[in-house]
Amino acid sequence: MNASPRTIPTLPRPVVALAPARRATLWRRCGATALLCAGIVVVILLSTSTGPLATSLSDAAKIISGHFLPGMVWMQDGTISVSQDQAVWNFRLPRTLLAGIAGASLALAGALLQTNVRNPLAEPYILGVSAGAGVGAVLAIVSGSTAVAGLGLNAAAFVGAAGATVLVYLLARQGGVIAPSRLILAGVALGSLLAAITNFLTITTEAQNVYSVLFFLLGSVSAASYPQLILPGIALAGVGLYAMLRSRALNAMLAGDETAIALGVNVTSMRRTLLLATALLTATTVAVCGGIGFVGLVVPHAVRMIVGSDHRRMLPLVILGGALFLMITDLLARTVAQPAEIPLGILTAAVGAPFFLWLMRSSGARAAGVDR
Repeated sequence: MNASPRTIPTLPRPVVALAPARRATLWRRCGATALLCAGIVVVILLSTSTGPLATSLSDAAKIISGHFLPGMVWMQDGTISVSQDQAVWNFRLPRTLLAGIAGASLALAGALLQTNVRNPLAEPYILGVSAGAGVGAVLAIVSGSTAVAGLGLNAAAFVGAAGATVLVYLLARQGGVIAPSRLILAGVALGSLLAAITNFLTITTEAQNVYSVLFFLLGSVSAASYPQLILPGIALAGVGLYAMLRSRALNAMLAGDETAIALGVNVTSMRRTLLLATALLTATTVAVCGGIGFVGLVVPHAVRMIVGSDHRRMLPLVILGGALFLMITDLLARTVAQPAEIPLGILTAAVGAPFFLWLMRSSGARAAGVDR
């Protein structure tokens, strides 16, 4: 008796067809991870060995390893001076680490925001969080004592960013639900208003305060210290872990709200949590580094071009890529115009603005997988 065609077992076509593609993606992912990790190590050594006080790459490596592994003989044999040790360990290394944490935080915030609003051109600073931090910081600077209401500059910037986040959240709600389009419009409008306040405070303050205001607004990690790494580091670790654990839900949101709901995702709660996570990353970064734009736009799209839009593969590379990108930018900021230092925001804009224009015109924006 002939078997019915329905009873003939067949192999699932996606398994056969996608297996080579999955292997290729895995190799790209592993290769990209290895390259990014190696690049971060190299840039740390280059950055810590670069400065007015001459220090070789090997000496910088010895100093760093000597502090992590006390008792190393080269720390007491006289080949490394006290000045070199202080320059590398107390000034250059925390600066480089802060640049890495800030870059990773802004890149992760950009990836989460683009998923949240399903817009490939979204970037953390459109929420107005940076503008809120700017108002708080400028108020602290123009007060003349770098303190306002008992808060230091970094604390005032964080409070300003938190206040802007609350306002954006309230303005973006529609019927008790956060609407992506209203979120973007509210962020742009509020950011413009807060920027106007910042500009007014800048032009009405004393001349000696203007440079400090501009340097903060344009972004810098020149005054980094180890205590400043704590808050943004905790925020990055917490949000990064949450995003990894919820990567499947993030993938579902890319397909649209109806599909995500059908797959069991609470879209309203998820969207609210992503907004808070994005704002937290941006606020903690801006509070210590000032305004640094375009990192959250450039890095996530570059990573998607390599490994696709699956958050399980993408998010680790976004974090590593963001860290490497801003560490390299900081190294260039210190060396391109020596002895002067270029604010980070200028260099990131020089890279990000052309990329933004290309992305806006390119049909590859949809192929990135965010607004499908």
